Amino acid sequence: MSHLVILPFLLPIFGGLLLLLPPIQNSLSRQRIFAIFTSLLLILVSITLLHTSYSQGTQLYMLGNWQPPFGIALVADPLAALLVLLTSILGFAAILFACSGDDETGMYYHTLILLLISGVNGAFLTGDLFNLFVCFEILLIASYALLVHGGGKHKTQASLHYVILNLVGSSIFLIALGILYGMLGTLNIADMANKLHLLSEDDQLLVKVAGLLLLVVFGLKSAMLPLHFWLPRTYASASAPIAAMFAIMTKVGIYSIFRVHTVIFGENAGELANIAQYWLWPIAILTLFAGAVGALASSNLRLLTANMILISVGTLLVGAAIATEQAAGAAFYYLLHTTFVSAAMFLIADLVSRQRGKAEDRFVQARQMKQRDLLAGLFFVAAVAMVGMPPLSGFIGKALLLQSADTGAAMGWSWSAILLAGLAAIIALSRAGTTLFWRVSSIHDEGETVPRAKLIAIILLLSCSPLMVIFAGPITAITTAAAAVLFDPALSVDALLPTLTHNPGGY
Repeated sequence: MSHLVILPFLLPIFGGLLLLLPPIQNSLSRQRIFAIFTSLLLILVSITLLHTSYSQGTQLYMLGNWQPPFGIALVADPLAALLVLLTSILGFAAILFACSGDDETGMYYHTLILLLISGVNGAFLTGDLFNLFVCFEILLIASYALLVHGGGKHKTQASLHYVILNLVGSSIFLIALGILYGMLGTLNIADMANKLHLLSEDDQLLVKVAGLLLLVVFGLKSAMLPLHFWLPRTYASASAPIAAMFAIMTKVGIYSIFRVHTVIFGENAGELANIAQYWLWPIAILTLFAGAVGALASSNLRLLTANMILISVGTLLVGAAIATEQAAGAAFYYLLHTTFVSAAMFLIADLVSRQRGKAEDRFVQARQMKQRDLLAGLFFVAAVAMVGMPPLSGFIGKALLLQSADTGAAMGWSWSAILLAGLAAIIALSRAGTTLFWRVSSIHDEGETVPRAKLIAIILLLSCSPLMVIFAGPITAITTAAAAVLFDPALSVDALLPTLTHNPGGY
């Protein structure tokens, strides 16, 4: 039995725990070295897992040799493995950036960031809904502490709203899980999908309610309208590496919508098929609209970046609303792109803020930055990628997504909404760039020079966009395989249940 599947979950947990023990605990430099080493090792494990799942098929891991539906099942298909790799790269960049001083503002930064990575990876890998809830709680507990890392009034206020909303979401999640377990006798995703057709008409109504409650929970995690209001303020108040790491957290909600409402409530669910589609179209369009309006009204670069994440959430929800294999594959490609670029923009906003004095990253006239040309170049690359202009990966992602809308109604709604939101993003980012880099009141050589580690972290994230263009063929092949797992019962359900039943010790 290979333990490769569980390593992306266990490795950051044990790494974070070791950081709390001497002699590592007593030295910040040792903590930094160990955290960077752990994150690099995690990237290597994630690459191996992605290669294995793509070339050999879905990898299964049953903890404790329990028989389903009671056992804890980890499922590493191409989709889960791809998102685990995304999280690992993002985590490395956030840790590297913080090593230049951001980890000095509070205690246990590296332990908390590794715990967050573990929770996110667990959410992507789990094969049952109860452990999805458990992993949600792990990443949320870490995010609560990271959000207030360093203290401050604004962080505390944003954290309070964030904690309360997520506690409500967790309560709804548990209610939905109780209903589903009472009706189906299992929370294993593959087993649930296999049992829906056995329900009576009355039981189907309860399961439908539970499925829609899950949509509410995942909508809260992904910040879709009308549950989006917590995101801009929360992300804008977090420190730069934390905000960059939070870029993956909305994608956990998007992933859960795809996983649950495609595999369990997909085309093969009989009377319960596509119960979320009626809601996803208007929610996706309105989320795009809210993000566009928020971007145009943003007063600083961090808030603008947070609203750009809302636009990306709406774009991904359009892919979920189209509900085809082609649209899902395009959405997964775009998900990779927008996570890297949004995280990079949060880090750029921090560098801009440090070199503009009291004006920070607000869109007002201020002194010229010490390294204006360098920061302007980084901002320009990130902005072009964010709005989806060629030749970077945002253009390919949006083009693939728009191409997947093959019916008249879908084309009308998706093309108009995505393109208009893109136009608003161009206007907002153009205003931001001209104000930050051209409207100069005075020239000073004061200010903080960009540390090398921070610059490397940003370049690493930004370089992913052109690399996704250069290697668009292999990457789209992987995202297509990831989408196929969701839409093909032979891959998502039928192929899993016999293996889980007869080979509980591994894969």
